[in-house]
Amino acid sequence: MSIREIEIRQLESIKGGMVEFFTPQTSHETMLVQIAPNTIDDLFVHKSQTDQLLVVKGQVVLVTLINKQYKYIPLSENHPMVVTIPPGVLHGAINLSSQPCLLVNAVLRHRPPQERDYITCCRPFPYDLDAATLALKQLEATKKIEVLGTTPTQVV
Repeated sequence: MSIREIEIRQLESIKGGMVEFFTPQTSHETMLVQIAPNTIDDLFVHKSQTDQLLVVKGQVVLVTLINKQYKYIPLSENHPMVVTIPPGVLHGAINLSSQPCLLVNAVLRHRPPQERDYITCCRPFPYDLDAATLALKQLEATKKIEVLGTTPTQVV
């Protein structure tokens, strides 16, 4: 993975009775993050950590800015995926739902935390909220296709 590459992967799971165990993520620390309903977050960038994000309740659209273009990555509790964001990638979150979103961040530390790692940056241009909404709708449509037993052509 290059320094500016974001990895998106589905979690594998093992069922034991009525319990489903998902692949654990290696981390130096784990944070539970709550994103308030109807939130459009500014961007921020970490210099000393890699984020590994997994939504456990609700839904959110992760926004990244690479090469002067936003990428909208929908995440939902109904579609367990881990998004790995390496240092140096601007990212933020959009929660257009009326419900809070809870996610786990399995942080990989590359050196001690720095105060400037948690300072927001202004968006150089507005988010495309229609694109964010469409990304979530496509994710839910993909989930419905999987339930019906056909294979989706694209996850994100």
